[in-house]
Amino acid sequence: MTKSAAFFDLDRTLISGASALPVGVEAWRQGLAGNREIATWVTSAITFMILGDKGESSDETKTAFLSRIVDAPVEALDSLGSAVLPRLVSQVRPESKSLIKMHREAGRETWIVSASPSVVVEPLAASLGMTGGLGTRGLVVDGRYTGELDGPFMYGAGKAEAIEKLASERGYDLERCYAYSDSVSDLPMMELVGHPVAVNPDSALNDIAHKRGWPVVIFARKTKRAIAWSSLAAGAAAVAIGSYALGRRHGRSSTLIEAASRSLRRT
Repeated sequence: MTKSAAFFDLDRTLISGASALPVGVEAWRQGLAGNREIATWVTSAITFMILGDKGESSDETKTAFLSRIVDAPVEALDSLGSAVLPRLVSQVRPESKSLIKMHREAGRETWIVSASPSVVVEPLAASLGMTGGLGTRGLVVDGRYTGELDGPFMYGAGKAEAIEKLASERGYDLERCYAYSDSVSDLPMMELVGHPVAVNPDSALNDIAHKRGWPVVIFARKTKRAIAWSSLAAGAAAVAIGSYALGRRHGRSSTLIEAASRSLRRT
């Protein structure tokens, strides 16, 4: 019997915010990222939460991630994934959980497909009772990361490549499969399946969805106040950068960035 599956993007689709923020916090705590990287990641995460994925920094993000894990032991990344799991689970949208349940009851397998590290994506998928997760995977030799990719970078066309391979291995009929995303960067993944669904889409994806007759669903969220939030984001980024540096010097985590990130996740 031919099988089908539902594929979920992570950031701003399955969860309400950006996974890069809690991942970045833990990477900094474990010494896998310095203050300069954290400043960049926090600013990008806040911009992403407000404006969505613009795609300009995907190559830079990939390069930065791989360069920071060169020679890192597998256990360090596993520890990072375990540490951020509770935060990510708390950010999963109720509507996402309902969709996962609906597809599972319909006999479809369910997958997270995300550019986030596989050590983050796979445990999150397992905790939600999903079939599995496809995340960016680093190459491991003799128990340590080499700084190279093991498979595609799970962004844009890389997601479609990974899904095609998975479909071949597991016998999925892609015409019967579903894909959920908020971003036009996931167009390759969405065009691959018979049932693409735009979730709280950015303007570009919203236009494409309407032109092609794709379903558009809006998960619960407060009305955006673009100008006000842009100003707040700039301030939050400055607070975050300063508090990260302070916390690093004094060996404690920042409470300010925790508060800033909680506020921003409510948008």
